[in-house]
Parts: sequence; structure tokens; C-alpha cells
Amino acid sequence: MELQILYNEYMNIKFKLGLPPVRTETFEYGLYEDNSAALFLAGHPEETFTSWLYDLQPRDPHYVPEPDWEPVLADVFHQMDVYDELTLYYLLFTMNTTLSINSYNAYSAMNDFMKSYSYFQLSQLNGVSSLNEGEKRQLRDFFFFSYLYAHPVNEKTLHACSFSGQDLVHTKTNIQLEPYFSAFHDHYSENYDKYSGQIVIAPHEIQACKRLTVELLRSIEGKTAKLSMPSEERLEAVVQLINDVDQMIRMYTENNTALFDIMRDFLAEDHSTAYRDHCFTMLLQNYGLYILYFRFEEIHALVNYFKSTPQWCGIIINKIFTDTIFIQRMMRQKQIEITAYPDVISFFDEEAKKIYI
Repeated sequence: MELQILYNEYMNIKFKLGLPPVRTETFEYGLYEDNSAALFLAGHPEETFTSWLYDLQPRDPHYVPEPDWEPVLADVFHQMDVYDELTLYYLLFTMNTTLSINSYNAYSAMNDFMKSYSYFQLSQLNGVSSLNEGEKRQLRDFFFFSYLYAHPVNEKTLHACSFSGQDLVHTKTNIQLEPYFSAFHDHYSENYDKYSGQIVIAPHEIQACKRLTVELLRSIEGKTAKLSMPSEERLEAVVQLINDVDQMIRMYTENNTALFDIMRDFLAEDHSTAYRDHCFTMLLQNYGLYILYFRFEEIHALVNYFKSTPQWCGIIINKIFTDTIFIQRMMRQKQIEITAYPDVISFFDEEAKKIYI
């Protein structure tokens, strides 16, 4: 699976894991001076997986009183207008940036985490047997919204798609994204001579981009093998639960202290790296979204376990509530009032108090 190979390298570069660099036959990562990185087409030092289609962005009809042109694929997708075409382009571009690595300020770092976290969870969700179909549906919608919101995209694009079963569909036109994205790439590779002034890569490379785009999409739809995070020494227990959400849910259901023991052992280990912190944040957000999302009152069990070590309790509570906006959004959806949880509030730091109280 090419996507898992590229995902491993994405994590390797992003968190400086020191693993041997890898490339596929078609793609390889290139680094910029600001520590950002992009997925380049092999043999094209200036052309990336995202940039090859820059010049194919449709004209923006919002700046024209009465648009007088048709979408490029109007003959195939009759129900689409030029406004839909632009939205579908934005969705394609957003998906193709999933494996890009950017430099961050505090705001963009949170967005980057939420986007990459939501993408990873979407790849896991279909195989989580501990949840029923209704629960999976709720989380799938939650994660996909968060994935787009954190890109960020405009309001129209944010609400443009919905799931029909496992298929992502452009809601207004009922166009499934996979056949549309496939037709988009096929059109430009089959009519290459017409567009050669706008496209640097060759037709067979456009087809390689199509395969990766479709694999990214199918991963979001939960139709491919789930992605996994690389493990490392002294992080095995945390990564195992991240890569197997079912195991985490079962562990918590059978004996919640077993999960809390793993959190405690992580905090007791005096060895911090960016990757270790990232994995711990993922585990805490998993606790928030696979446990608290459906049974928020379980937060009492967490506080009761850690209240004898108030410093650790404060770290965990504040990371769950402030590292992302997931819990904020979930509490709004579920109409949960944090004032009903004074044991939680007592561990809030100033940032959390500012947000929630």
C-alpha cells in the first residue's frame, strides 16, 4: 500500500524520527529551508503532488455577474454548475495537502494536529467493532467536518459533502467524489496536448497522482486498510492503543484503570520528544472522542484516578480540553454544561478557564 509507505515517511520527517528515508517509484519528500516539506513527483524537483494542478483551478464565478462558461466535465456530470466545479476543486486540493508538512505558529499548529488526527481516525473508524453503526456515523461526520475545518476551507466547501454509507458525496449534485476525481485526472491526461501549457508533468504522472488521490479519499471513506503509526522504544503501549482503537475501548470497558495506568506510566517517564508528546495527545483525544463523546460522565473516573497526583491530573485535563477544539465542539453538540463538573473545573489552568468558564 503506497499510502502507508508515504505516511510513514510523513511521520518520519515531521517528527524527526531518524528512520531511513523512503520513496516510492513516483513520489518522494523534499525539504524546504523553513522545515516544511512537500511530496514531490520523482524527477520533478519543482513540482509537487499539490502544485501540479495549480493552473487548473477553475475561474471563480463569484466575481462575474452572469458566468457564461460550463464546467470542464459538464459532458460527464450534467448536474454540476461552475460553482460546484470550484468547490470540488477545493476539495481535491485539500485532500492532496493531507501529507504536506508546514511550518507553524501556535494557531496553525493546532489546526495541523486536528487535520492530521481527524484524517488518521477516519482511516480507522470502519474497523472499530466496539461501536455500533450509529456511533460510527456520528464520529465519521465529526471527524470529516474537523478535517476540513482545520485545513481551513471556506464555509461553502466545509458543508459541501456528506457520507452516503461509506461514499463521500457532493450533497447538492449527488456526485460521488471518487468517480469525479478519477474523471478529472483522466480528462487532463487524455487531453494532455490541449493543456500542456498549464501542466508540467506527463500523462502517466497525472495517472499516478490520480491513484494517490483516490487512495487518500478511500482512506477517508474507510475503504482501505487502516493506517498505523510507527512505534518506538518505551512508547509501545501508547502507540498500540492508537493503532487499535478497539483495544482501547475494550480495555476501558473491562477495566478503566488499565488505560489510566498507561497514561500514568507515560507521565512518569522523564523523556519527552515531539513524537512522544504527539502520541500522548492522540491517546488523550481518543479518550475524549471514543469514550467521553458517548459518556461524558466518565470524566469523573479519570479525575478520581489521578486526583492523588494533582499535577498529572491537571496536565491530562488541560490537554484534553485545550489541545484541540474537539471537546468544545462535542460539548456544544451534546449541550453539556461544564459547570456541572466542578471536579474537572478544579484542575483547569488559566487557558482552560478562559475558554470554558
